Amino acid sequence: MDKKYKVLVTGGCGYIGSHTSIDLLEKDFEVVSADSLVRSKPFVADRVREISNKPFDNYAIDCRYEDELRTVFEAHPDIQGVIHFAAFKAVGESVEQPLMYYDNNINSLITVLKLSEEFGVKDFVFSSSCSVYGNADALPVREDTPFAEPESPYGRTKVISEQIIKEYSINSNMRFILLRYFNPVGSHTSGKLGEIPFGSPQNLVPVITETAIGKRKSLTVFGSDYDTRDGSCIRDYIHVMDIADAHTKALTYLKDENNEQQVEIFNLGTGNGVSVLEMINSFEHETGVKLNYTMGPRREGDVIAVYADNSRSKERLGWDCKYGVSDMMKSAWRWEQRMREEHI
Repeated sequence: MDKKYKVLVTGGCGYIGSHTSIDLLEKDFEVVSADSLVRSKPFVADRVREISNKPFDNYAIDCRYEDELRTVFEAHPDIQGVIHFAAFKAVGESVEQPLMYYDNNINSLITVLKLSEEFGVKDFVFSSSCSVYGNADALPVREDTPFAEPESPYGRTKVISEQIIKEYSINSNMRFILLRYFNPVGSHTSGKLGEIPFGSPQNLVPVITETAIGKRKSLTVFGSDYDTRDGSCIRDYIHVMDIADAHTKALTYLKDENNEQQVEIFNLGTGNGVSVLEMINSFEHETGVKLNYTMGPRREGDVIAVYADNSRSKERLGWDCKYGVSDMMKSAWRWEQRMREEHI
């Protein structure tokens, strides 16, 4: 690149947003972040700068509000691409507080789209989710797999967001990629950055590491009677750094005008389903730490099993996973230990 391509990352201090920002910076993009820090910490921006050894500024604004987000675009009128992460993502919390999820996830997207168009942004990558598939009739799910009924308000916000983008694109000058990713886990290979749980985490791996380190007495496996090989739910767990790499590749794909349609969709998963009990066993094997866990009832909002057909991402984006389950578990455990050392 002669003049660096500048990208706005909304939610750039969040779990996936921060790792993606590092990946972009290391691949010579210029990155600006907009993150309210409601679900992140101010030190994350410092870690992004430290790991990448590049400038990285975060604007602590709420993307729902046009006047706040406008200040970012006015300060950086040369933004060429947007990666939109800014959303709440806890399935259980969305069941408990659906209006909060609709307000935050839908209204932030609308505002970001509006201002992106106004300021001449060409490339837009949206952080979607495998939750749009619901309990799919056939596995693995492909990008053209029909949606089943969403199992949670969170999942429905992603379905609605995708529809908004598709309808908006008809009269838009922007090009769009929707990345439906599966279950991001793990932490940066430097050990300096990872997922920061807020409240009581509902994602499996932070619950595993918190149990292992003693933050919680035990963990509950929600459901032992599913029609799966061991009775527990099956998910496609994918390392956060593989997810980050895919976002950079998606943005590059648009920048280089490799897209064949104005809106293109890609699954981001390993293609392998792993059960909750298999993840627990893997953690114990990789770390030598025994976990105290119990089998409990099914949890409202949970899909039985879902994993990806990722062939389109491999073929079109030139993307593939570099990290396996053992890498996920070892890096997540390293980050949990570091959080204890640093009182995070």
